[in-house]
Amino acid sequence: MRIVLRKLKTLVKMIMFKFVSLFFQLRYKVNEKKVFFVSDVRNELGGNLKDVYDYLEGKGYDRQVFCKRKRTDKTTKADFVEIAKQLSTAKYILLEDVFDYIGFMHVRKGQEICQLWHGAGAYKRFGFSRLKNEKGNLRIHKGYRKYAKAITSADSIRECYAEAFDIDIGKVRATGIPRTDIFFDKAYIGRKKTELYNEFPQFRGKKVILFAPTYRGTKVRDAAYNFDMINLKEIYQQLGDEYVFVFKWHPAAYNNILLQGKDVYNLEGFNDFYMDLSQNRDINDLLLITDVLITDYSSVIFDYLLVDKPIVYYTYDLEEYSADRGIYYPFEDYVYGAVVRTQAGLIQAIKNEDMMEDKRETFRKRFMEACDGHSTEHVCKWIFDM
Repeated sequence: MRIVLRKLKTLVKMIMFKFVSLFFQLRYKVNEKKVFFVSDVRNELGGNLKDVYDYLEGKGYDRQVFCKRKRTDKTTKADFVEIAKQLSTAKYILLEDVFDYIGFMHVRKGQEICQLWHGAGAYKRFGFSRLKNEKGNLRIHKGYRKYAKAITSADSIRECYAEAFDIDIGKVRATGIPRTDIFFDKAYIGRKKTELYNEFPQFRGKKVILFAPTYRGTKVRDAAYNFDMINLKEIYQQLGDEYVFVFKWHPAAYNNILLQGKDVYNLEGFNDFYMDLSQNRDINDLLLITDVLITDYSSVIFDYLLVDKPIVYYTYDLEEYSADRGIYYPFEDYVYGAVVRTQAGLIQAIKNEDMMEDKRETFRKRFMEACDGHSTEHVCKWIFDM
């Protein structure tokens, strides 16, 4: 019954959206200079969208923005009308993730929907690529097929994005990822490090461990993490003198983790050793002060390569995860640091700080070769023919 009601609600929303959009299509032509920046996972513009938005300043474009903090927030009537208006009249529609209304909209002649995907590289299967691994009632966003252009971080992975969005590979270009430009900007790096150390003085004189795993579960509402695999007390006892430990949970898992309560996730009583910065939406600034990254199947491995610091893959559930969600290439192709399965192994790998230089260079050429510090410029020249 719940599924039927959800489908009915979606149908009603689609019909209303098409009706309101038709009004704007009949009243207005497509504005050749209008760029609509859309995100429903932020309360303000950020990431690749913000970089492109800033690049266009003073260049004669009408820049319109819609942001919503998270998908669970309800869209107001005013938002609904504004979205319909901008999607109906903008020449360029720029996204960073899935946006449901793209599935409903009619793409007018001359309009271009451009996907500036939030993650670099190609790790976990997404979009239509998930059909190769996952079974059951898997719903894939039909709006993917409407994309006119999509960007990647390397030429060798263009086919992954073409498959995920079910579009011709000619619509995918290795421009590099705009938000990685900061890793080549020495002035920005120096300024941001100073800001972060001033904001978090407990970082001074310590090495910063950033713990940034992806979520488990095929659906956002089921997102979780196995806290049996991280003993907070033991990690503190082993590393507390030399390090600080920062949590950056995936947005899909963060709220669910908090709902589990302090029985499994209590950071109090460890003398400022632990900190949770999950509500900081963008992770790249945190990477600038990170000395050791701990992750697993998260796309943060691609951005972090440009920091040139040690990484540890804590993949206690590798076989299960690979069989369920699926990854594009063999796991070994993604590794440029220590791989561990136990907490004892994790603690030792943090202390070892193995850089694996040869694997880093192979990884860079395969997944990040287009990121050169000028990705924002490359993207804008392609999309806007500048």
